[in-house]
Amino acid sequence: MLDIKWCYLLVFFIFSGVQCMKVDRYEISMPNVRPNRPELYICTPVKVDPSNPYYIIGFEPNATMHVVHHIILYGCTEPGASLPVWNCGEMFGDSTDNPEFQPYSPCAAGSQIIYAWARDAPRLLLPEGVGFKVGGDTAVQYLVLQVHYAHIEGFRDGHTDASGITLQYTRRPLTKEAGVLLLGTGGKIPALSVENMETSCIMTENKEIHPFAYRTHTHALGKEVQGYVVKKNNDVNKKDEWILLGKRDPMKPQMFYEVDVNTTIHKGDVMAARCVMKNYRSHETYIGSTGKDEMCNFYLMYWVENAPPLETKYCFSEGPPNYYWGLGDNLNNIPDPGYVTNALV
Repeated sequence: MLDIKWCYLLVFFIFSGVQCMKVDRYEISMPNVRPNRPELYICTPVKVDPSNPYYIIGFEPNATMHVVHHIILYGCTEPGASLPVWNCGEMFGDSTDNPEFQPYSPCAAGSQIIYAWARDAPRLLLPEGVGFKVGGDTAVQYLVLQVHYAHIEGFRDGHTDASGITLQYTRRPLTKEAGVLLLGTGGKIPALSVENMETSCIMTENKEIHPFAYRTHTHALGKEVQGYVVKKNNDVNKKDEWILLGKRDPMKPQMFYEVDVNTTIHKGDVMAARCVMKNYRSHETYIGSTGKDEMCNFYLMYWVENAPPLETKYCFSEGPPNYYWGLGDNLNNIPDPGYVTNALV
């Protein structure tokens, strides 16, 4: 860990500002692991000092997409296991299936996502005055690093891996606490078709949140991922207002991008996400954890002033064919998907 006091230019894509504070750095990484099967998810924990709160203000990935499919940093009240490493992807079978990496979830209690990385995304520095509060009296008493190794060809000759993230943090109290809401779906994509996978959740907490960044994630079939906040209009024959927070091609670097509009989200608003999927395969594709499966994820990063972040951390639907925005959520004025094609090649 480095202990540095500096004034630095803070750049978050097109965010800019200047902060002068004491900034420390801490690297959390895989302890030279050797994945022994494809599509393996490995977790490793770090205990956070419970006597003091810390504010994470930056993330520097130490990984490459040639080795790692994706990385997720979880905040946990309790880690999934009291082990240096464990299998945190496959939750089926018993420990004899892979005794070197026993199966547990990333968190045993208090799971929340703090950061995610994939496809050689660059570092992330938060806007001025914003930080993820961990340790102290918060629910985040452990940081758990999850690394997904899709392929293991590079490890057959005995090579090991130490991929991870370098955290930038400060002990100076910050008034804007950051949080992440993960929107996603279950469901399936029919063979040789274009499908919309959609989810939505009503904001039930009496807080004002300020979204500032978003990240998209799918596997091979994703064409575009969109995120919205919906301002409900409950008057008769009045249309809902759909505000686009951001949309991206998930095959591009899966970094956090600045939201498209400066807006706030309040109690009663609806948060919604859509993944446009194009299945060129001759069979159905289901949501799942491997490269043969799919995922539909929209990560929304936000801050709350002088208050803790949302208690709600996840917003998931069953997905198609059981759930669409037009089924049962009392949503209207639904935007066009924006991606329409009959070509499946």
